[in-house]
Amino acid sequence: MAETLTLTPHHNGKLGVVHIAVTEDHTLYVAGERARLADGEEITLKRTGITVRRSGDEYSFTR
Repeated sequence: MAETLTLTPHHNGKLGVVHIAVTEDHTLYVAGERARLADGEEITLKRTGITVRRSGDEYSFTR
């Protein structure tokens, strides 16, 4: 079963044991890996295999 965590800028959390954060300038960090997404964009991060989708100010992290 997939785990999902949704964050907005200036918040952080954990997906399992992986630390996740979204800064005020919309930069996201997942286990030390950094990325920026345009609205509607989706990526899968290489280090963790976590998929991130941005919808406006909401970032959904799925593992």
